[in-house]
Amino acid sequence: MRLATEAVSVSFEGLRALSDVTLSIGKGEIIGLIGPNGAGKTTLVNCLTGFQKPSAGRVTLGIRDTAQWKTAKFRQAGIARTFQGGRLFRDMTVQQNVEVTAVALGLSRRAAAHEAALLLDWMGIGHLRGQLASTLPYTDERRVAIARGLVRSPDFLLLDEPAAGMSDHECEELMSLVRSIPKDHGCGVLLIEHNVAVVLGLCARIHVLDGGRTLAEGTPADVRSNKSVISAYLGAEAE
Repeated sequence: MRLATEAVSVSFEGLRALSDVTLSIGKGEIIGLIGPNGAGKTTLVNCLTGFQKPSAGRVTLGIRDTAQWKTAKFRQAGIARTFQGGRLFRDMTVQQNVEVTAVALGLSRRAAAHEAALLLDWMGIGHLRGQLASTLPYTDERRVAIARGLVRSPDFLLLDEPAAGMSDHECEELMSLVRSIPKDHGCGVLLIEHNVAVVLGLCARIHVLDGGRTLAEGTPADVRSNKSVISAYLGAEAE
């Protein structure tokens, strides 16, 4: 099964945020999505997760066209995401933040508590389960957000800048964790990230957006050597 956009375009009051973007993610894959600020990355993720309807083109999950789906249907169908800001419930504990997602997706309170505990342990933050979300450092907020995304074993997990604000050591830990997601949880991952080293180190394929259009797509080696990508985005980082 694949999650895909087919020639997706999005316009806001006449301004094109995306133009004819085609992207595909398979289960078990880790695909990167990069581009400069304003390239359309978040808009594309919003289309893939039901937060934004395309102006043209379509989003498909396997053979299913999602055009008539409401936002909640995407998550129920196995498409999960994280957000740049984490969006945790600040007055709830870490455990409760994951539990409430599980309950919303149909688990009983007991089953939700069990799944939350397993996911937090897998993330390496089980010791934080009783801590209020409002007291967490930024990096641990990101880990809790990923745990929430993994509730009910989605087929696809879209991670929106999970490494933002992390040190090099924390990025290495994150890379190890993300690399394990397809193997341990069976889902495909779309990684939206400004940290080029993280993307190049994790992804089998990388999709590059610039100005709402696909600038390039290919292996990390292809992208690193693409002169248009170097000029528009990578710059000295590709040297």
